[in-house]
Amino acid sequence: MAEPLKVDFQAPGALGGGDCVVFVGDDLKLVPAVAKQLGPKVADLIVRAAAAEQFKGKARSVMAVAAPASLAADRLIVVGVGGEKDRAAFDWVQLGGAIAGKVTGRQATILADMPGLQATPDALADLALGARLRQYSFDRYKTKKDDGNGNGQGATRLTFAVADPAAAKRVQKARDGMAAGIVMARDLVNEPPNVLGPEEFAVRAEALRKSGVEVEILDERAMRKLGMGALLGVSQGSRREARIVIMRWNGGKAGQAPVAFVGKGVVFDSGGISIKPGGGMEDMKGDMAGAACVVGLMQALASRKAKANVVGAIGLVENMPDGNAQRPGDIVKSMSGQTIEIINTDAEGRLVLADVLWYVQDRFKPRFMVDLATLTGAILVALGQEYAGLFSNDDELAGRLSAAGEATGEKVWRMPVGPGFDKMIDSKFADMKNSAGRHAGSSTAAAFLQRFVNDVPWAHLDIAGTGFGSPQSEINRGWASGWGVRLLDRLVRDNYEG
Repeated sequence: MAEPLKVDFQAPGALGGGDCVVFVGDDLKLVPAVAKQLGPKVADLIVRAAAAEQFKGKARSVMAVAAPASLAADRLIVVGVGGEKDRAAFDWVQLGGAIAGKVTGRQATILADMPGLQATPDALADLALGARLRQYSFDRYKTKKDDGNGNGQGATRLTFAVADPAAAKRVQKARDGMAAGIVMARDLVNEPPNVLGPEEFAVRAEALRKSGVEVEILDERAMRKLGMGALLGVSQGSRREARIVIMRWNGGKAGQAPVAFVGKGVVFDSGGISIKPGGGMEDMKGDMAGAACVVGLMQALASRKAKANVVGAIGLVENMPDGNAQRPGDIVKSMSGQTIEIINTDAEGRLVLADVLWYVQDRFKPRFMVDLATLTGAILVALGQEYAGLFSNDDELAGRLSAAGEATGEKVWRMPVGPGFDKMIDSKFADMKNSAGRHAGSSTAAAFLQRFVNDVPWAHLDIAGTGFGSPQSEINRGWASGWGVRLLDRLVRDNYEG
């Protein structure tokens, strides 16, 4: 891991050493208060340097001026916030990442007044969150450390010069929990599969008890007693035993039905007997990104003492092709009593989710369930890596997820699931089959899951394109993204607290 980012908020005052960060619009002008503080020579310097560097002040563009004359700073960092259109839906988290990318390993004072934007405590906390996420790197197995940005330096220190430091610090505390949740999710996805099996994953989740989360672990004996033949069928080819982890955060009113999040946790997916091609199989250590998100979400909710009752449930298995592995043509019985013909052992995630979804709706009677899974390659064909696929039986829940996605930048796109797709998974020999072939692969997978939710409002997020290996951004320079933690925290915060 890179050295930790240190953040502080102070009232505006005299500049010390290190970097000085200022903001300009597409007209390259500082706000009057900052221009007055720094003096006319600095404003002129920005204009001249921008001409030489072809810097236009576009949103999240950054220009560094070394040893600026008449300024008590090592470097002047000029950050663009764009024009009026850019500010209509401004992404503060991404901006924080862009700033951190220029000052990693250094000390920087950020003059937070910006043209056309109000640097509220929430906005400032989001800037710091973005900086923390940009700072992340997964290097625990490297003997030669690097911070992921080509620097071998120590901690980055950011001091925000703001009018109300106390208010910013209060909001920042909650964002620290969010950052911790995202980092936890990224760490889990990045871990090598020889280190992180189902049992080890469950132990990592147990650490949430320190934050006040109730954690319960079901082993294979408990699952057999419950009749979870679908999940155990996936696990039977591995020497590693499966686990289910149930996490409960009770921050809402006593007796109020919880909201529930379910994650697919295939810690390594070889495809089983229907084995995957060798090229790129190493990425299948990330087939538990849905479960990682749920664990990270529970950390974030507990850290900010969310006023909601929340259940997080993850099914943890390894899909391997030994002599005891399930075969195409097998028929398994799920906890729901429904039988499933195995067409393709590489369509395993839906089998894991089937039993966990049924268990959660039956035991907890939740207000809704949202599951996350790196489920189908078909969603990559449909949506690439820009959106997660959203499937739902409830328009209100789907709308709230879409709104949370727009607010956080973790965007979802609603896809169809209906009777036609459900008919495609009917089997000649069992109640259903686990694969309907290539056509509409994401929708038929969602139709399969829908058979295990009863009448509970439900949404399925197919995150095969966003959970890992997604394009790098200002807040993620690595492989695992921690996608979904911010989205689902925002869903709960905006709609289900209090």
